[in-house]
Parts: sequence; C-alpha cells; structure tokens
Amino acid sequence: MEIRQLRYFLTVAEELHFGRAAERLHIVQSAVSQQLRRLERELGTELFTRSTRVVRLTAAGDRLVPYAREMLALQARAREALDELRAEQAATVRLGTSSGLGTWLDAVLAAFTRLAGHAQLELVTGTTDDRLAQVRTGELDATLLRGERTDPGLEFLPLWQDEVRAALPAGHPLAARDTVEMAHLADLPLRLSPPSRNPALHGLVLRSCREAGFEPVLGPEFTNAQDTLAAIGYAKPSWTVFYAPHAAQLPVPGVVFRPLTGPTPVMRTYLAVRGDPPRAGLRALIEACYEAVEHGPETGIG
Repeated sequence: MEIRQLRYFLTVAEELHFGRAAERLHIVQSAVSQQLRRLERELGTELFTRSTRVVRLTAAGDRLVPYAREMLALQARAREALDELRAEQAATVRLGTSSGLGTWLDAVLAAFTRLAGHAQLELVTGTTDDRLAQVRTGELDATLLRGERTDPGLEFLPLWQDEVRAALPAGHPLAARDTVEMAHLADLPLRLSPPSRNPALHGLVLRSCREAGFEPVLGPEFTNAQDTLAAIGYAKPSWTVFYAPHAAQLPVPGVVFRPLTGPTPVMRTYLAVRGDPPRAGLRALIEACYEAVEHGPETGIG
C-alpha cells in the first residue's frame, strides 16, 4: 500500500468521479484507475462500485476513508518534523575548537551571536586530524586550528597570531623579570605535550629553543593545565608554555607567566573550511572571526 494510492483513493472518494479526481491530482484518469485497481487487489476487496454514470464507495471503501486520512495526516506531520529538523540543522553551525584559544574564543562567540541572527553555534572538540577530517566530510562546518596546514579540498583562512608565554615557578629567579630570554631556560626541565597530541606547539617550542642555542631538557610530559601548573608551582622547578590569551585566563598560585624573547615564539590560528560556497551561518562565523581579529584580545598581536 502506497501513500500515493491512498491519496488517489481519498480524492476519488471526495469527488466520486474519476475525471474530476484526475484533474485535481494533475494526472491522467487512466493512472488514477490503474493505481486504485492495484490498491484493491492488494486489499482483496473493491473500494468503489463503478458504472457509466455513478461512482460510489463500497462498505470497504467507506471503512478505509478515516484510516487513509489518518495516514496522510501522519505523513504530513512527519514531513513537517523533518523540515523543522533540516531548518534547525541549517541554522546550526558546528565549529571545531582548538585548546588554548582563551579570550579569542570569547570574542568569536560574541561577534557570532550578534551577526548570525537565529543561527546557533555548536562547539566540537577533538584532535586536529579528527576535526579536519570532519570538515572534509561535512560533519563540521569549520574548525579553528593552530599552525599552517595544507589539505586538498580545504581552505585555511589566516586569523590571529598569539605570542607564547612561559609558565614558571613564582619563586624562581627568572620569575622576577618582566620578560625571559629563551636561552636562560636551557637548564630548566621543559614540560611539553608530545608531538602526537599537539604537533604545532611542540614544533614551535623546540625550534625556538634551538634558535636560542640549546636543546631543551625535557621533563615530565604536559598532561593537563591544572596538574601541570600545580607541579610547576609546587614540585621540582620546571617550565611550560601557554598561548598568551589562555595564560591571561589562568591565574594560578605559585606560577607566573612571562613573555619570551630571543626569539619570541609566535603561532598563527587558522579557520579551516571546505572550498564550496559557505551557507549563511558559516558566512556569519567567518565574519565573526575576522571581527575578532580586528577587535581581539590585547594579549594577541593581530
């Protein structure tokens, strides 16, 4: 039994005339008759008595009418529900986020809320590779990521740059300085996330240390911000790094954050999107990102 057959059946039941029913359905009369014959064969009973002058419902046809109306109404409600879902999905922008965005993410969210109308922003976390794969498949509309990448089929829109801050024990002699030269950290164990977890930052810090003339002494691995900072503040002296906007949100007893010089490590953030034309919600997100660059946190360097 097909929905189309039930629609034809109800139209004929209302008109009691195959010609007028065909006109209402915008199809030829023979198609109406053919589909109703198939429906009758499937149900094993006649739904109409037909003569050259009169078409009437049989008892079976009369019994079927309310059920047919109910089924068509259910179909209409199902379509409405799916249309509503598609509208909600179209109005939701799924954005992959990178760790350490700090006040930049606040600036993007505030700008998007103002620019996007009724669209909603859903934030999704995951590894860089996972988020890029989800952008390629359309599971994500875009993702923020640190460091330059190349990927066929994706565009990488350059956004802001952030300096990297050193997190040091508050009681260490270097903590008394306004800035810290990279070379002065040569003998202090460095806590870093492994390259498998944060390749961009890991590579940046190692390159900066080597540019300053030393190979860093690697201490225990960076696990998470809370535990690593607690160890730096109160365990054996060591140091790690945070992006400046993130550091600004992390007042931690026993730890200070200091700018680095000689060199000053800097990382750029990108927005990865597919190459096809963006829909309205994604356009609002891109505009929000650019607005954040223009009016972003003072801890960034634009």
